[in-house]
Amino acid sequence: MVNDDSAIGDVIDGMYAMISGPAGPRDWARQAQLFHPDARQMRTGVGEDGGAWIMIMGLEQYRRDTQPFFDTGPFFEVELGRRVEVFGNMAHAWSHYEAKRDPTDLVPERRGVNSIQLFKGEDSAWKIISMIWDNERPGLSLPTL
Repeated sequence: MVNDDSAIGDVIDGMYAMISGPAGPRDWARQAQLFHPDARQMRTGVGEDGGAWIMIMGLEQYRRDTQPFFDTGPFFEVELGRRVEVFGNMAHAWSHYEAKRDPTDLVPERRGVNSIQLFKGEDSAWKIISMIWDNERPGLSLPTL
């Protein structure tokens, strides 16, 4: 039997590996291995008027939305730290990250938090069921893990 902490870590590591790389297509086949088919990915932020916004996407919409960005240049999202809590067949990971155009860049383009919820299905495999993220900005810094 696979250790839940290890299996959850493999899924989260796989998600970061899936979206990171040189300019060009991503390995979207990995998305089906890591995410539940009904998963939602939610990008949040603050508009110029100071109001909060959210974009909620299914897996196909996320691919359509992000591929043009990935096509324009390299992008690497590097995890800085994580805290995971498990209860039965659900898990929550609080994952701090930084985004860079080159993994060797000393200063990231941005940093933020991925809040990742996972579900352990009938096959005992952990999959991401939802993910919501936000970036640091003036007045908002990464919390302590």
